[in-house]
Amino acid sequence: MSNYDYDRANRFFRDRVAFTTGTHELEVLIESGRDRESYQVVDVRYPADYAKSRVPGAINLPKGKWKNPTGLRKDATLYLYCYNPTCHLAAEAAVELTAQGYRVVEVEGGWSNWEANGYRQETQAA
Repeated sequence: MSNYDYDRANRFFRDRVAFTTGTHELEVLIESGRDRESYQVVDVRYPADYAKSRVPGAINLPKGKWKNPTGLRKDATLYLYCYNPTCHLAAEAAVELTAQGYRVVEVEGGWSNWEANGYRQETQAA
């Protein structure tokens, strides 16, 4: 690897750590009960899927509601998740929301990873 760009790799991984997290880290944050006012969990899946089951405390903000969203706080970090590791809805929402001045972290793995790990879920009306 004589052509390995260490500086570029370092920038990439610093950005990845700063702007993404895993479902495990989100679950630890939620279960700790710490700093509940410092973050919001945002589910960008379709409303019918959100209604069936979601991350505890998540609010639903599906595509089409990202411009001028209601219910989001600019003083909080938004943890966005969508369906699975190959779904780009959370990343698309992040592009729109960061352009409006929101702090966003994408939850890698999405709902499918949350569910596969057996983390607590919220169902029915919140």
